Amino acid sequence: MRKTSSGIRSRDRLAKLARNVPRPVERELWARAAGRCQFSGCNRILYKSPITQERVHISEKAHIYSFSTGGPRGQGPLKKMKRLLDSLDNLILVCHDCHRKIDKEKDGGRYSAALLKEWKLEHEKRISIVTGVAPHKSSTVVLYGANIGDEVSPLHPMRVHCAMFPQSYPSEEKPICLGMSWEGKDDQPDYWKTEERNLRTKFDRFIRPRVLESGHFSIFGLAPIPLLIRLGTLFTDKVPAEVYQLRREPEQTWQWSKTFRNTEYRIHPPGTSQHQAALIIALSAPISRQRVTAVLGENVSIWELTVASPHNDFLRSRSQLSKFREVVRQLIIQIGERHGSNMPLAIFPAMPVSTAVELGRVRMPKADMPWIIYDHNSKIGSFTKALDIL
Repeated sequence: MRKTSSGIRSRDRLAKLARNVPRPVERELWARAAGRCQFSGCNRILYKSPITQERVHISEKAHIYSFSTGGPRGQGPLKKMKRLLDSLDNLILVCHDCHRKIDKEKDGGRYSAALLKEWKLEHEKRISIVTGVAPHKSSTVVLYGANIGDEVSPLHPMRVHCAMFPQSYPSEEKPICLGMSWEGKDDQPDYWKTEERNLRTKFDRFIRPRVLESGHFSIFGLAPIPLLIRLGTLFTDKVPAEVYQLRREPEQTWQWSKTFRNTEYRIHPPGTSQHQAALIIALSAPISRQRVTAVLGENVSIWELTVASPHNDFLRSRSQLSKFREVVRQLIIQIGERHGSNMPLAIFPAMPVSTAVELGRVRMPKADMPWIIYDHNSKIGSFTKALDIL
């Protein structure tokens, strides 16, 4: 019995020794994970408390294929190569909670070896991209969400950060959020004034001081079109920035399509320039001229900027947005020359969010005519005045 007991204790000691991952492997595991949990969606920092921010060590080195014969996910192809069980490829850096989760079922359950390897690879690839980007590609992330009808804008920092790589990366962990949370709706009398005032206040407080020091901004907006146009006028095209577009098909993402798309923007000028100027921007949906005359009357000179088939997901590439900036800037100049810089321009938009921001950015406040932005009010079924941009 003593020999048997001694033999068991001996094997236990050997097991404990074998579980001691070599320091070089441990260091590289930490470096590749950047000290964060590699469980997909967790990303917890493992060198400090998430609550008190105290410096604590909360990481655990989890085996993808189990160190012990009967452990979670078994030993798989490493059963005959046990020396590789403590190798870098078979280890994933996680927090205690995620370690318990992936090892809860003996066979791994939903957390198979293939899935953990995929998560490990994706995490390490993301860290490699972030740390490999040159410093001049650092960008300040700006989120602007406002209530759209009965919906609250679904802007998520992790999703927008992913859209930036590898062209740029966020300069800070937390983005600047310009939106506000309240119960106002875009059909209420004070909605536009309240939202516009909040936008200007937050821009002056959080963005303007950073313009010189930040160098570049990445703008993600999901708000009513008049407010996005206003946001663009605050930035102007003098501030280096990239504006992103939420694409809904085939899956919802902020990432630009890698496929080049050449869009023909069509301009339809009015027959006469004797009346008040109005501009229809029909890119995400068609807008009939009767909807404009129903608001402004028959004595109006209507310009139109459109595409062959307006729909709400036509804008999918950077090239399309760049072409829009070029076309709309020339169009604003042309309208000003025909009608004079003092005559207000009434704008009736149905356009993607990124084009709305860029429309505001190309505006030249000292040279261009005043703008009156209209918005479709779904409750009354027609356009109503939203904002004045002087």
